[in-house]
Amino acid sequence: MRPAIVLLSGGLDSATVAAIARRDGFAVHAISFRYGQRHVVELAAATRVARQLGVASHRIIDLDLRAISGSALTDDLDVPKGRSAYEMSQAIPITYVPARNTIFLAYALGFAEVSAARDIFLGVNALDYSGYPDCRPEFVSAFEQLANLATKAGVEGSRFTVHAPLLTLSKADIIRLGMSLGVDYGLTSSCYDPAPTGEACGRCDSCQLRLRGFEQNQVADPIRYAA
Repeated sequence: MRPAIVLLSGGLDSATVAAIARRDGFAVHAISFRYGQRHVVELAAATRVARQLGVASHRIIDLDLRAISGSALTDDLDVPKGRSAYEMSQAIPITYVPARNTIFLAYALGFAEVSAARDIFLGVNALDYSGYPDCRPEFVSAFEQLANLATKAGVEGSRFTVHAPLLTLSKADIIRLGMSLGVDYGLTSSCYDPAPTGEACGRCDSCQLRLRGFEQNQVADPIRYAA
């Protein structure tokens, strides 16, 4: 089995992507990040998902994006709650973490080069998302080009491919696909502002998008929500 590096946050999307990579015959080497996020409970979810999917390896990398600041996910700022779909589509929200996917992919690229993996998977989505600039197809394409220009392996002709299989899927499509692949979404965590005991808030953008996806599939979301 060819090795692949998969960015695994512990959320719904990344769990689905890990299952896709496994379906496609890759040995999944998952990496997660403890980056100073307020929703650090997602790392426990990533560990559960990695175990359920039987990945080849899973490592958690420590870095502190609080040093950059500028996001409600790393700073003492309020996470937006109860926004409508229209409001979500109007501007990049304060939950955007500056350059996060670029930084995570850079780590994944370094890991890929030293582990002889030439495939990197991530769960970005350009339909049901919060308007983040690093979740667009242009970004994925540009990073793949960078990967093949900026590495010894790429210069020597061993090309990297960045896979973003969820780019054009709705949240409902993603959930339907994941269920067909046996993903246990009860193990995942998507909330931006969970309770200290782990329950999802149900009102942040991520929770609302997730709940809508399950509703469109006429399936109950298996995770716990705060009352």
